[in-house]
Amino acid sequence: MKAVVMAGGEGTRLRPMTSSMPKPLLPVANRPIMEHVLRLLKRHGLNETVVTVQFLASLVKNYFGDGEELGMELSYANEEKPLGTAGSVKNAEEALKDDTFLVISGDALTDFDLTDLIAFHKEKGALVTVCLTRVPNPLEFGITIVDEDGKVERFLEKPTWGQVFSDTVNTGIYVMEPEVFDYVQADTSVDWSGDVFPQLMKEGKLICGYIAEGYWEDVGTHESYVKAQADVLERKVDVELDGFEISPGVWVAEGADVHPDAVLRGPLYIGDYAKIEAGAEIREHTVIGSNVVVKSGAFLHRAVVHDNVFIGEHSNLRGCVVGKNTDIMRASRIEDGAVIGDECLVGEESIIQGNVRVYPFKTIEAGAFVNTSVIWESRGQAHLFGARGVSGILNVEITPELAVRLAGAYATTLKKGATVTTARDHSRGARALKRAVISALQASAIDVRDLENVPLPVARQQTARGSAGGIMIRTSPGVPDSVDIMFFDERGADLSQARQKKLDRVYARQEFRRAFPGEIGDLHFPSSVFDSYTGSLLRNVDTSGIADAGLKVVVDASNGSAGLVLPSLLGRLGVDALTINPGLDESRPTESAESRRAGLVRLGEIVSSARAAFGVRFDPVGERLSLVDERGRIIEDDRALLVMLDLVAAERRSGRVALPVTTTRVAEQVAAYHGTQVEWTTTSPDDLTRVGREDSTIFGGDGRGGFIIPEFSSVFDGAAAFVRLIGLVARTQLTLSQIDARIPRAHVLRRDLATPWAVKGLVMRRVVEAAGERSVDTTDGVRVVETDGRWVMVLPDRAEAVTHLWAEGPDDASAQALLDEWAAVVDSAGD
Repeated sequence: MKAVVMAGGEGTRLRPMTSSMPKPLLPVANRPIMEHVLRLLKRHGLNETVVTVQFLASLVKNYFGDGEELGMELSYANEEKPLGTAGSVKNAEEALKDDTFLVISGDALTDFDLTDLIAFHKEKGALVTVCLTRVPNPLEFGITIVDEDGKVERFLEKPTWGQVFSDTVNTGIYVMEPEVFDYVQADTSVDWSGDVFPQLMKEGKLICGYIAEGYWEDVGTHESYVKAQADVLERKVDVELDGFEISPGVWVAEGADVHPDAVLRGPLYIGDYAKIEAGAEIREHTVIGSNVVVKSGAFLHRAVVHDNVFIGEHSNLRGCVVGKNTDIMRASRIEDGAVIGDECLVGEESIIQGNVRVYPFKTIEAGAFVNTSVIWESRGQAHLFGARGVSGILNVEITPELAVRLAGAYATTLKKGATVTTARDHSRGARALKRAVISALQASAIDVRDLENVPLPVARQQTARGSAGGIMIRTSPGVPDSVDIMFFDERGADLSQARQKKLDRVYARQEFRRAFPGEIGDLHFPSSVFDSYTGSLLRNVDTSGIADAGLKVVVDASNGSAGLVLPSLLGRLGVDALTINPGLDESRPTESAESRRAGLVRLGEIVSSARAAFGVRFDPVGERLSLVDERGRIIEDDRALLVMLDLVAAERRSGRVALPVTTTRVAEQVAAYHGTQVEWTTTSPDDLTRVGREDSTIFGGDGRGGFIIPEFSSVFDGAAAFVRLIGLVARTQLTLSQIDARIPRAHVLRRDLATPWAVKGLVMRRVVEAAGERSVDTTDGVRVVETDGRWVMVLPDRAEAVTHLWAEGPDDASAQALLDEWAAVVDSAGD
């Protein structure tokens, strides 16, 4: 039986280590990862192996040759272009077509029992057997669900936390029958999990899943690379180590010269012909490569040092990676998470801060202090983006330097000469950061249309008018010390997750494009922005009946930028409006929940005394809307969604309504009563936006004051919702309290539970298991529906160590009992 080792990946997330070295050759305990893989294959009798290569293929071939030194027979299948996981194996079909074969990645460290895996495959008679394992964080892997007999029921590639319903993931190790090649097109990029396996399952072919016991680490990030070294030294994985264990956990390879006065505190590894001088201190989880020199007084802890590196006197290396042929001069300091590429020079007394990436062949001058966004990286986030774009504390996490790099990364994803629209709220911090953003965009050959201070919906609408994208900077809602840097696409909507990941990658590599002097972008300040916005709004949203209704409304602008558009809008609407808090207040760019509530109470008093039809209160950036009825009573946000839904559906009598799955199922009753239907979406605003763009969508909302009026825009827009509401009330001649009274009461409760990142995947698996035979909806997270219609939803937070729970029942007590029951399930995963 033969094996095929996939060794063609570029390993972009591991740059700069992989800038000049293919990922399979990265050393783990002074041996290439792929060598550990080949030795595992040999241990299980798989001596004939085909290696698929593409990126820096010659380096892989030169290192391993024909496999004679390993006692194996190696051949190579070269890809001219990336062919995907299945396409690359198809490229080696000629060598594999005669018998069952095993597929394994050349860059994952494992000690799985491959013999047992193969036996399982043959026992089941499967066409394909997928090797599975359980991991604490399944985000970066393909999730696989198998039944009790080992048959695969479902695959999901690279899920978001909202899609995680298990912690059983695909390791990329497969046992296959050659008939599988009939389902893979030659010379085309094809993936197993994304393309081939779904087709096999559709045709009823047997795909089994073998849940392996043992160690497996996909060495795809700097963190996992350093972790793999520590796990080898801790003997958590069964791999061979060259050398001698001179004391417990202290491994020294042949020819190494270690002075008796050097301090060694294992587990650690010192490569062949390395030299460790007296007074040097080597601490736990440090790996020293071949021919490395460590001078007196140097201190290394959890450091991974590749071959032929010089480490000067009194240098201090902690939790970092140093590429081959690099010189670290006297008294230099390299902090946790930093990576120094191959053949660099780090000058005397220089400091490389944590998580800095230094690419190959660079020189760091003596005494230099090299710093990047330490806070962002030290939070351990896999991505920059959270629920509101890139967010953080002003001048701590979000600095002008970070803003410049982010804008440079965003510009790099666009074509030279493209136009980007920029905007901000009325805070001083947003103004300062926007100037940094504009400079970075222009320096990257991007023309800028600066709107200055405008409501968020205006920024989105103006972006959609001919720009390639947009950037809005605002104070984080409810957090006055923080800011959000929001990135828009060419339609003014938030970037899709795919484009967020692309921006993430460019930012992480710090490979920013810079313009030549003649390419520096222009800066324009468009005029009549508010007139353009209100004109378009009034042309697209039905305002018939407003002028004849004689309505009086009270509008609270919350001292925010929403007040900038109201004079133009209210004057053209022809409605009797009393505007309060219209002026901008730089000291209050956002509001707390308490101040918002107090503002609504005051608004209710004014509405009641003025005998107005209703009152509305905008958030400071004009994106969201809160309602007060004609009696001055606050209509809570989740209830306001039902009121708006009832009004829109009653008028339209057909179409679809976009709502997140956390919304009460009373919404279905309201929609169905009026002949419309609900399209359930994830809790992500960009998913609501996606549905909002579809022709059949008549309304959308999130239950937190965000409303989508599709005839004007597919994003949340407070002013559009306000105009739509006035028209609806005018034409129905019903009060908001009358509309509210005819809608059934909803009983939805919510709870947030602290959940360590390491157990989030386990939590979701426990939830699915606990669901048993009950109906399960995985639109976002896991929603379990009881036979009596009650439901609970469990959703891991994408940015914080928190799991959110929602429950709905016929009354609060029933919903509370359901919350308690499933909170116990979630908590049990952390025990």
